[in-house]
Amino acid sequence: MRRKTTQEILAESFRELSEQKPVDKITIREITDNCGYSPATFYRHFKDKYDMIAWDHTRSVAAIMSRIGDNFTWENTLLAGAQWFQREQSYLANLFLHTSGQDAFILYMTEISYEALRKYVQDGLHDRALDRKLDMYIRIYCLGTVNLICEWVLGRYRVPPETLAEICQNAVPAPLAPYLFRT
Repeated sequence: MRRKTTQEILAESFRELSEQKPVDKITIREITDNCGYSPATFYRHFKDKYDMIAWDHTRSVAAIMSRIGDNFTWENTLLAGAQWFQREQSYLANLFLHTSGQDAFILYMTEISYEALRKYVQDGLHDRALDRKLDMYIRIYCLGTVNLICEWVLGRYRVPPETLAEICQNAVPAPLAPYLFRT
């Protein structure tokens, strides 16, 4: 049986509270009181609640990206990601609308996605170096898809996650496709 870490418990506490109020109004004291920890315990693991949000988001993206391989394709990954965004839609919308800067959060999400995708492509290159142009294709793909996903989460596009995944799949730049749609 796997036990939850202190970080996971704190993040779950924050998520519970985010169902009741805007995230910018949630205090460290509320997070720790909600799960029975002290603020000192929180600060041993995170700088602030935004550090915790970043840690939690990174963990979620990594869990989806780590499934790629064998029978889990890039297409499966996009669909799993879109389904995760749908499940987390109200939480993510709260983050986008009530953090100290929606643009900063989107930039952070882009960096997380970029690093995960870059690592995946680099793994496919084996010992060859990732060239600058391919790196730029990864960057532009992440910039576009993260912004589209944020707009979808906020309700600008009312389509099912399958359609969102299809759009993200079809938006892959041609030079990047062989590295993502490998068998």
